Amino acid sequence: MESESDEVKERLIESFTPRIRRLIAVNRVLDHMHSLEPGLKERIRQRAATDGDSAAAGDLISAVLKKPRAAGWFRAFVDALLHSGCESAADYIQTPPEPEVEAENDYCVMLVELLSPSLVDMKTDVVCHECFSQGLINQDDDEIIRTSTANQGNGSGARELLRRIVRGRPGWFSDFLEILRKTEHQYLYELTGGPPDSDKTGSEDKLPSAKDEPMETDAPAAAERCGSLQLMDITFAEEPQGETDLYGGAPTESSELSKSFKPSQPDSGAADGGPEKADIVLRDYQMDVASPALEGKNIIICLPTGSGKTRVAVYVTKKHLDGRRAEGRAGKVVVLVNKVPLVEQHYSAEFLPYLKSTYNVERVSGDCQLKISFTDIVKNSDVIICTAQILENFLERSNKGEDEGVNLSDLSLIVIDECHHTQKGGVYNHIMMRYLAQKHKNRRLEKEQKVPMPLPQILGLTASPGVGGASKIGKAEDHILRICANLDAHRIMTKDLGQYQREPRKLIKTVEDRKEDPFGNVIKNIMNAIHTHAELSPTSDFGSQNYEQWVVLRERIAATEENQKVRVCSEHLRQYNEGLNLSNTIRMRDAFSFLNTYHEEELKKKTTPDEEHVIKITDTEKFLFNLFKENREELQRLAEMPEYENDSLSKLRSKILHEFSSREAARGIIFTKTRRSAIALSQWIQENPKFADIGVKASYLIGGGDQSVVKPMTTAESRDVLNKFRNGKVNLLIATTVAEEGLDIAACNFVIRYGLVTNEIAMIQAQGRGRAEDSSYTLVEVKNSGVAEKERVNEFRITMMNKAITNIRALDQADYDKRILEFQLQAIMEGKVRMTKKKKKNMQDLKGEVKFSCRSCSKHVCTGNDIQIIEDMHRVNVTPEFKQLFIERENPSLQERFLDYETNFYIACKDCGQRWGSMMLYRGIDCPSLHVKNFVVTFNEKKMSKCTKWGDLPIRFPVFDYAEQASRVAESSDDED
Repeated sequence: MESESDEVKERLIESFTPRIRRLIAVNRVLDHMHSLEPGLKERIRQRAATDGDSAAAGDLISAVLKKPRAAGWFRAFVDALLHSGCESAADYIQTPPEPEVEAENDYCVMLVELLSPSLVDMKTDVVCHECFSQGLINQDDDEIIRTSTANQGNGSGARELLRRIVRGRPGWFSDFLEILRKTEHQYLYELTGGPPDSDKTGSEDKLPSAKDEPMETDAPAAAERCGSLQLMDITFAEEPQGETDLYGGAPTESSELSKSFKPSQPDSGAADGGPEKADIVLRDYQMDVASPALEGKNIIICLPTGSGKTRVAVYVTKKHLDGRRAEGRAGKVVVLVNKVPLVEQHYSAEFLPYLKSTYNVERVSGDCQLKISFTDIVKNSDVIICTAQILENFLERSNKGEDEGVNLSDLSLIVIDECHHTQKGGVYNHIMMRYLAQKHKNRRLEKEQKVPMPLPQILGLTASPGVGGASKIGKAEDHILRICANLDAHRIMTKDLGQYQREPRKLIKTVEDRKEDPFGNVIKNIMNAIHTHAELSPTSDFGSQNYEQWVVLRERIAATEENQKVRVCSEHLRQYNEGLNLSNTIRMRDAFSFLNTYHEEELKKKTTPDEEHVIKITDTEKFLFNLFKENREELQRLAEMPEYENDSLSKLRSKILHEFSSREAARGIIFTKTRRSAIALSQWIQENPKFADIGVKASYLIGGGDQSVVKPMTTAESRDVLNKFRNGKVNLLIATTVAEEGLDIAACNFVIRYGLVTNEIAMIQAQGRGRAEDSSYTLVEVKNSGVAEKERVNEFRITMMNKAITNIRALDQADYDKRILEFQLQAIMEGKVRMTKKKKKNMQDLKGEVKFSCRSCSKHVCTGNDIQIIEDMHRVNVTPEFKQLFIERENPSLQERFLDYETNFYIACKDCGQRWGSMMLYRGIDCPSLHVKNFVVTFNEKKMSKCTKWGDLPIRFPVFDYAEQASRVAESSDDED
C-alpha cells in the first residue's frame, strides 16, 4: 500500500501537469527513466516524433503515475528531469514557484512569443553560443539549434532557440536580455525591454525585469500590464505560415487566450493575424468573376481549388464595406463555412491580414470559448467568420422571438464557402430558405405598398457544383440551376485561368489479384458458417461495398423485429467484411488486429469487474465467439506471411519511393477511405526504414465526427498536423476525405487516391491539392473498390458539368431568371409540405410516446420524457430508475491514449452487456450520456427503421437542470452520512 506522501506527490504532479508538459524534453527524460519498459518508452518516443513533445509528455506523466509504483518512483522522476536539463519542470513538482513569479514568467514567455517574428532575425549561432555558455540551454539543445540553422537557415535555428530558452527556470528572461546586449543586438534588446544606450561601457544600471519595465508594442494591453497574466488583453491568432507556439505545440495559456473571443482592435498588429498585408491585387480572371458582386448582385464564383476564390471574397468584402461606409450606411458581413478548422484559416490567413487596419474582424465556431454572445459579436463587428450552424441557431432564436437572436436584415453581405452544399437538408439551405421566403414575402409587401425587409447580398464560392448524379446534360443543368436558385444567384461566374492553370499529370495504377489469399479464405469460410447459422443468403461478393450495405440493412431490420439471432450475426458479418477490406487495403496484420480487438471487446461486454451481475450469453453469441477462437491462431499465422500481402500496398510503396527519390523536395497527400486505414498506413510508413532513409515524414489527418468507432481528431490535433505539413516537419499526409474540401493545405507536388473515389466534386477537390509545378495525380486500385471505373465516370461527369455551366451562362437573362424563379417557388412549396407533415406527426408534444429499448436484448430502457440535453450536444438520463439498468466499464481506448477526458467510463446494459453510451462527469455530477445508435427507437408503437444519430429524432429535449440534480446528489450524500 502506498504512503500518504505518495498520494500527495501524485496530486501535486496532476495539479501541475498542464505546465509540466510544456517544460519536458521527452526524449532526453526518457534516457534517464530506467524504470519504464523499453516498449513503452519507444511508444512515447514515437508519439513525440509524430505529435510533438507536449502530447508525448502527457503519456510520460501518465506512465509515471500508473499504479502499482515502485518505491522511490517520485525521486527517480525528479532525478530524470534534473539530469535531462528540465530543471524548471523538476522545480514545479518539488517546490512550486510563488504565483507572482509564475505570472511574471508567463508574461516573459508571451512577450517573446509576441515578438518572435522580429527575434528570429538574430545572429543565431552567436546567441546560441552565449546561451550555452550562460546555462540557458544544454549541449543537446545547442546541437539541435546548430543543426537546424545549418540545414534550414538562420530563422529556423532561432525558433528552436526561443522554444528552448522559455523552458528555463524563472530568471532566464533577464539573462537572455543581457545576451542580446552583449552580442550587439541593440535593436532586439530594446524591443524586448532593455533601456536605450544601456550597452555603454561602465553602465551600472540594473537590467529591467519584464515586471518592472512594460513594453511598447502593437498589442494594446501590453503597455498596461499589471504583472498579472489574468489582466492581460493579448490575443494570439494563428499565423498563416502555421508557426507553432514556443512550447512546440503545447497548449500554453497564451494560446488558450487566442481561443476566447475578444473584440479586436484595428491596430492590433502582429498580435492578430500577423503583419498587415498590402492592398489586394486581383488577377484578371479573378476581377472578371468578381465584377457582378462589386455591383451588388448575388453570384456564385466557380473556380478551381487553389485559384484564389477566398481572396476574391476578401476583395468583394472590402469594397462592399468601403462603399457602404462612403454612403453613410453600416455594413455587416458574415462569412459562412461548413467546417470548424476553416473558421481559423479564413480569419488568420485571409480576412484579418487584409481588413484589420480598417474593419473589426472576428471569428466564432463551436471551439471558441465565447465571453459575450454571438448577437453582441454581430453588433460590434464588421466581419464575422463562423460556422453556418451558429448563424442558423441564432436566426431560429430570432424567429421564436427570443432576445438573443440575429435577423437576416442585420446583415448586408453573406459569403458562403463551399456553396455547392446549399441543397437538400443542409444547414446552408436552411439559411437560404429563410432568405427566399422573406424575398417572396417582400414582393407581397411591395405590392401592398409596405416597407420590405432588407436582405443581404449573397456571394457563393465553390470549386465544383457537381451534377447531382445526373447522366444527361439536361438533368445536370437542372442540378446546377437549383443551386443557383437556392442561393438566389444572378449568375454563376467562371473563367479560364489561362497561364495560371495547373493540370497535374494523371496516372492509374492497376493491381493484380492475389494468386493465393489464404488469409482471406479463412475469413470467407467464417462468414459462410455464420450465413448458415443465421439462415442468411447474401446477394453480393464478400468484401464489397454492396455486401456491407446488405448486411447493415439486415442488422437494422433484425433489430426492429427483435430478431437477436440475425442482428448479432449481421453485426459480426459486418466486422469480418471490414476485415476483408482491410486485408485488401493495408497489411493482413492490421486486419487481424482489428478483428482480434473487436472480439476481445465483445467478450469484455459479457463480464463484469465486480461479478455482482450475471450477463446473459446467448447460444448464437457462444457460436460466434467459438468460431473466431477456432480460427484465431490460423489467421494470426497467415497475417505474418508477407508473400500473401496485397498488390495495392506494393504499388503504393513503389509510388511513394519514386516520388521522394525523384523530387528535390517532395510533398504529398494520400487519400484513403476510412480513418482506420489512414492510421494504419501512417504507421506502416513510419515503421518502414526504406521510407525513413529517403526522408519520408508521415502523419495522418482524419475527421472530427464521432460516428465512427475510431477516435476522431480534435480541432487542435488537426491544426497541429496541418501546421507541421506546412512547415515541413511532415511531408506526407495520409488523409480521409476531410482534407479534400476547403482546408488550405500547403502546395503539394503529388496526390495519391488510394482505393478511394467518391464523386466528381471530390475528384476536382483532390486534384486541386496538387498545386505545385510538375505535380502528379495517381489513382491506386484496391480490390473490390471499382475505383478505375468510378474515376472514368467522374471524368465524364466533370465534362458534362463544364458543358452544363457553359449552357447556363449562355442563357438569356430573362430565360435564366424564369427558371430560377420556378425552382425557388418549388423549393418554398416543398418546404411548406414538409412543415405540414412534420406538424402531423409532431414528436415534440408526444415525447412520452418515444421509447428506447436495448438494441441487443430488446429490454425497455426509457422514454423521451426521461432525457435532458447538456450544451446542445449530450443527451443524458439522470433518473433513478435508469441508474438501476446499467453497469459502468472502464474505457480502455481512452486509457491507452492517456487522454484527459471527462468520460473515462462507458455504460452498458446490465442484462446483455450492450454498450449504451458513456458516463459523463459534468461539473462534478455523473451524467449517463446516451448514444442513440445503441437503441431501437419506437414512436406510437411503430419502430423507426433508421435512427443512428440524435438528429434523426425531431425532438428538442429540455436543458439539463443542474441545480435540481445537484440538490438530489447532495440529499443522497446526506442520507449516506
